[in-house]
Amino acid sequence: MTQSGLQLGFIGLGLMGSPMAQHLMHAGHTLFVNTRSQVPQALADGGATLCTTAQGVAQRADILFLMLPDTPDVDQVLFGANGVAAGLKGSSGKVVVDMSSIDPLATREFARRIQQAGADYLDAPVSGGEVGAKAASLTIMVGGDTAVFERVKPLLELMGKNITRVGDTGAGQVCKVANQIIVALNIAAVSEALVFASKAGADPARVRSALMGGFASSRVLDVHGERMIRRNFEPGFRMALHQKDLNLALQGARRLGMALPQTAGVAQLMQACAALGHGQADHSALVTAVEALAAHQVMP
Repeated sequence: MTQSGLQLGFIGLGLMGSPMAQHLMHAGHTLFVNTRSQVPQALADGGATLCTTAQGVAQRADILFLMLPDTPDVDQVLFGANGVAAGLKGSSGKVVVDMSSIDPLATREFARRIQQAGADYLDAPVSGGEVGAKAASLTIMVGGDTAVFERVKPLLELMGKNITRVGDTGAGQVCKVANQIIVALNIAAVSEALVFASKAGADPARVRSALMGGFASSRVLDVHGERMIRRNFEPGFRMALHQKDLNLALQGARRLGMALPQTAGVAQLMQACAALGHGQADHSALVTAVEALAAHQVMP
């Protein structure tokens, strides 16, 4: 695969999809896009071609990326009227790369149907939020055939730093669910620690600074701990999307006959945040539920 001049498609130009698509375009590739909202100005100025349907993108692109909110959205874009599958008919050698975070079992069925239409399929969900998307530093977890992964990897490297083929189809989505469990539990731990420290009379900013030098140090304490102290809950990754991911974890646990007690607890805290009006805020706003239970803000 050459590093420039490819015909690429991108569907889903939200907070993360837009900068990811820009990285592909800036590398010299021709980009065909489809989105429910207006095409971001940077993509329009760079020469991205707007297609009115997902089918149109699939007809023009050799490799097509999806970055959509949830499983039903991916289902609709792939198999709905004027969807990707319709655009793949009569073609061969194309690849669909779903970078959304969705149900692993549904992913396997989507892959089977896309392969029947004559194209290859990778699931490649990401971690890193809007900041990672803009910096092209995303962690990308891939499921699918090794040869297809190697073909697409140079393009993934334009969007991320830590790129791992985890296993066969669906393995990327399983890995992403595991990632979201860990991140959610870390956010809850940082929330409880900072609220506790503040209510006990300590300066939470100094507590965070001290903890950053010890074994409790983490990326969540660094980035989201600062958000909690500064009360900056502008969305980098929306609470509602993390709720969706934890629901996938709990649904998967039921299918596997296992318990995820800590995950269930954090899911309830996120539900409390949504009830408090923070469903569209950054997931670091989880601290507001802990604050409500303590009747105390981190920074009163």
